Amino acid sequence: MRALVWNGVNDLATETVPDPRLINPTDAIVKVTATVTCGSDLHLLAGYVPFMRHGDVLGHEFVGEIVEVGSEVRDRRVGERVVVSSFVACGTCWQCRQGNFSLCDNGNPNPGITEALWGFAPGGCFGYSHAMGGYGGSHAEYIRVPYVDVGAFPIPVEVPELRALFASDAAATGWMGADLGEVGPGDTVAVWGAGGVGLMAARSAQIRGAAQVVMIEPRQDRRRFAEDWLGVTTLHPREIGEGLLELTAGRGPDIAIEAVGMEAAADTGVQAAMDRAGQALRIQTERATGVREAIYHCRKGGTVVILGVFAAWANRFPLGALMNKGLTLRSAQVHGQRYVPTLLDLMARGELDTERMVTHELGLEQGAEAYRLFQHKDDGCLRSVIRPHGRA
Repeated sequence: MRALVWNGVNDLATETVPDPRLINPTDAIVKVTATVTCGSDLHLLAGYVPFMRHGDVLGHEFVGEIVEVGSEVRDRRVGERVVVSSFVACGTCWQCRQGNFSLCDNGNPNPGITEALWGFAPGGCFGYSHAMGGYGGSHAEYIRVPYVDVGAFPIPVEVPELRALFASDAAATGWMGADLGEVGPGDTVAVWGAGGVGLMAARSAQIRGAAQVVMIEPRQDRRRFAEDWLGVTTLHPREIGEGLLELTAGRGPDIAIEAVGMEAAADTGVQAAMDRAGQALRIQTERATGVREAIYHCRKGGTVVILGVFAAWANRFPLGALMNKGLTLRSAQVHGQRYVPTLLDLMARGELDTERMVTHELGLEQGAEAYRLFQHKDDGCLRSVIRPHGRA
């Protein structure tokens, strides 16, 4: 089959790779009909997650059609149109029973790497390096889906494919941000980053009743998109000091959601320069500008939620501000299996029209171009959808 593979730092190519096959009786093979670029993939492209191998297939956010199932698959069937959660989870271990699906004890077949990095191994993730299981990614004609009864969800007939696509990851991650922050009626929520996950966190906060949502984003086109689509207030990072205080009667937001990750773009300041130098020299792995700002500007006694992907360590972490302001800090990789059913229901009712984030659609042979547009934000690119088999 054809697939988009990683051949080195910023080196992608569409190549012929072996077809996936059933390995375990709870597996399925899914024909990928749509898959989408994700900001966390850019960390792989840039080499900041050092566990990629030449020829690894990328991609973790996708929808498709089941074409083959293992002998112990009970709930899914051949021919179903499904959206698949980006994290692989067994559904039966202690963590899965708590609803912490991205922390599954059985989803990552290569636990040694992340045990050494983080103390314990989380679950696995499609197409996200050998540290996260070494699974083949979704930027391919076909993909093996382990534990398909747990991770794949039938798409309601009234939900368009491109809408359902984002339940796989971006919408689920954004909803998790609002959930971990316990957003409720009357809250003021500030979201750092107006990419796909940030937009979904903002929309989720609105659905859950937030009185005010503010998005912090350096790019004017993305601020305008968020304002036009969601009706939120936006601020450039240089405006947040006075801006957030003015919008909250001097108190600060109740919940601050970071949706940027380890390559945060800060254009000025000593800390930004030090972050860039430290990351380039590999003496730190993160540019954590968004995290620092969220902690600094969140109100006293508020909650900070980290949704952006981080790999290991960041210098100049504001531990003093976190402790002395009495903040609650929460984070996780996405517990997609917990949230996808709710999201599909919202999508069916028209409350979550995520397809508006699709700015470009390309074929699999143009996969490298899809990432070039996405990485450099050329031509107003917010998300690039890749169609392995052409349009449905």
